[in-house]
Amino acid sequence: MATSASVSNLFKPAPHTRARPLALARWLELVALLVVTIVVVGGITRLTESGLSITEWNVVSGILPPLTEAAWQAEFAKYRLTAEYRMESGPAGMDLAAFKFIFFWEWFHRILGRVIGLAFLLPLIVFAARRAIPAGYGWRLAAMFSLILGQGALGWFMVSSGVGETDLTDVSHFRLSAHLLTALFLLAGLVWTSRDLRRLAVDPAARPAPLTAGAAVAGLVLFVQLLLGAWVAGLNAGHAAYDWPLMNGRLIPQVDWSGGMLWTLTHDPFLLQFLHRWWAWVAVAALVWLARGVRTTDRFASIAVNAAIGTMVLLGIATVLSGVSLWIAAAHQLVGALTVAATAWAMHSLGHSYSQSRQAEA
Repeated sequence: MATSASVSNLFKPAPHTRARPLALARWLELVALLVVTIVVVGGITRLTESGLSITEWNVVSGILPPLTEAAWQAEFAKYRLTAEYRMESGPAGMDLAAFKFIFFWEWFHRILGRVIGLAFLLPLIVFAARRAIPAGYGWRLAAMFSLILGQGALGWFMVSSGVGETDLTDVSHFRLSAHLLTALFLLAGLVWTSRDLRRLAVDPAARPAPLTAGAAVAGLVLFVQLLLGAWVAGLNAGHAAYDWPLMNGRLIPQVDWSGGMLWTLTHDPFLLQFLHRWWAWVAVAALVWLARGVRTTDRFASIAVNAAIGTMVLLGIATVLSGVSLWIAAAHQLVGALTVAATAWAMHSLGHSYSQSRQAEA
């Protein structure tokens, strides 16, 4: 009964005396930190070719890893049925010890997903039961929880592309990009909402910040870069060239267009690495512009954006030159997630400044 009352209270405006916007903001920031963590672990899972090590989706029974030798052998037997094992890891000599290593990363990634779900749901129920959610935020929080649930289903949809009757030795890079970008969209939403709530804690009359056209353009430019990065990861296109700024000694790599323009733009590893390399500078320009736009009104947001995008570019170059070193590539993905968070922060600040200027004019 308490749970149903909490759901009902989720959409009831809380009196100002009962609303707890600062507490909600801190909670969402903690969830955002967990999302950054799972993005990094997901990147390591991809880099270590671990994503297909668990071939089933068991929400409850999958919480515990295999605990006996027989259970490990059973899981390994399921993995040996995948095309990845038959065509790649099997011929490379994978044994049970190596399987346990890749199993750990996929299992840990899934466990973090469950932790995030509970870390969002349980406090949400408590806040709703206490009617501590300010007016207008219940639907937004419910939407974010729905996104978390959808991420679990999308993750399995991604994994399922590489198991069963298929010759794919990796998951679909389209599904991988959808999975990653949805997580980053959730991260941006968490940051944006926490900033709204922090302003509400200072000024009970504060309204949510609008999304300005300029901020939307900057966000779109970053989205394209993240999409290209996801495709590069999904297609192992980081291994297409290990030199920089040239690619295999050429400024413009040799690209096979025989499959048609659309197929080449979405599948050719040389072209995708090339696009990811050079669109990065468009993203740098867009985010530097965004950072300059808020440097007088929110200096810390400006610094965060500049630091994040600069570090991300340097780590991207280092990833290439290192031959896609696991930990450098993982750091690149970490800073990519932090860039999304910093960009959402700056976009929110720009919207808030715009809203204030409009109110002053009125």
